[in-house]
Amino acid sequence: MSSVTLKNICKKYDSKVVIDNIDLEIKDKEFIVLVGASGCGKSTILRMIAGLEEISGGEILIGDKKVNDIPPKDRDIAFVFQSYALYPHMTVRENIAFGLKMRKVAKSEIEKKVKEAAEILNLTEYLDRKPKQLSGGQRQRVALGRAIVRNPKVFLMDEPLSNLDAKLRVQMRAEIKKLHEKLQTTFIYVTHDQTEALTMGDRIVVLDKGIIQQVAAPEEIYNNPANTFVAGFVGSPQMNFINAEVENNSIKFGDTTFYLNNLPDCKKITLGIRPEKMVCNGEIKLKAKVDMYELLGSEKIVYFNIQDSKCSAKLPPDYEIGEYIDLSISPQDIYLFDFESGKRI
Repeated sequence: MSSVTLKNICKKYDSKVVIDNIDLEIKDKEFIVLVGASGCGKSTILRMIAGLEEISGGEILIGDKKVNDIPPKDRDIAFVFQSYALYPHMTVRENIAFGLKMRKVAKSEIEKKVKEAAEILNLTEYLDRKPKQLSGGQRQRVALGRAIVRNPKVFLMDEPLSNLDAKLRVQMRAEIKKLHEKLQTTFIYVTHDQTEALTMGDRIVVLDKGIIQQVAAPEEIYNNPANTFVAGFVGSPQMNFINAEVENNSIKFGDTTFYLNNLPDCKKITLGIRPEKMVCNGEIKLKAKVDMYELLGSEKIVYFNIQDSKCSAKLPPDYEIGEYIDLSISPQDIYLFDFESGKRI
């Protein structure tokens, strides 16, 4: 059993709290993704699970075993780093086998495991090459191979694709997902790229400043964000946020007023609208002036201001800078957030 449980985990550097009392249960064989901006604590959590970083409080369990005081080499985990960390003077075969040799595994067993890992990762024809003779994607596969031969309970991956170009990242995302399906073990994956998180994870953990904001399946994170941070972080372009006034079941911002049933008893509210929902055939009408745009072939991301809020919409490529456009929104496409706390209403 390779579940991972974090109980009230805390990490401090002197008086600075970087991980604030986190509770998280990662299921056996689950592919879970920790996502957030740089400095949010996601890599620190991974390193604490690995034993590379001391925890300041709480408990970490791998399976049913508490591992707080167990050294990294005895936790039965494999860590794939952002840098490939390959030995340049060794061949692919020797790099993959290195950890097993250090553990004095029998030579026949090493050969068998290296062969199996190479076949899984399509590296068989490169086994006698040195890392400098490989592409970035091939080097990352070698790093994965070194982890696979360990047959660990848990795979930990810290932004393993960040050094690759865009096309190769897409390819490697698919390969890592296939690898998870083949190995049927627990994967904990760290990234700052919300596209990676949405396409790879069974569940996503969204972090901000050392605090978990939401844990849910990708579709739930996208369609039902818990607060403005999650709503703004997940989605490209990010969700539009517009501050509005509330009175007698009506919402007003700028020259626009519309009615919604069961509005909260408050004077101000924050509206959230996805750029793809800023269309030209909804019930709530808006007019905006194009400030700039990004051409994406068959469509443009058009940027404009509504009141004091910078907003965007995905539209056909017919609009130019300075042009006024007529937009509209359907009430069912509007998210409501508390103006003060940012929590979803």
